[in-house]
Amino acid sequence: MRLPKVGVGILVVKDGALLLGKRKGAHGAGSWAAPGGKLEFGESFEACARRELFEETGLHLQAMKFGPYTNDLFEAENEHYLTAFVIVEQFSGTLSLMEPEKCEGWQWFDFMALPAPLFAPLQTLFETGFRP
Repeated sequence: MRLPKVGVGILVVKDGALLLGKRKGAHGAGSWAAPGGKLEFGESFEACARRELFEETGLHLQAMKFGPYTNDLFEAENEHYLTAFVIVEQFSGTLSLMEPEKCEGWQWFDFMALPAPLFAPLQTLFETGFRP
């Protein structure tokens, strides 16, 4: 029996803009996604967000708040994810492309002009009308 996996999406917000990267290689390739990744066994959401944000962007999480979650089925990949989002408005460090094999690059986007296509969990989130 297959079980859903848990992902953590990190909504990094600065001056009314959202940090997104274009995915490469993994499921959702070619779509725009927030930093994030899989929750590891025994790991808290905060620890996962802190780890993934640094691993992917070089940024250090200073403070976060919990956001909503989405429930997405990736039929083509036969994957099912529950994605818990966290909102980060306080961070430090220099934005860098730390995993070029997984992401084409990071860009800031105004919430009123988000790129397409969005990674499924992010698309599901914004279809609810949610804005951090």
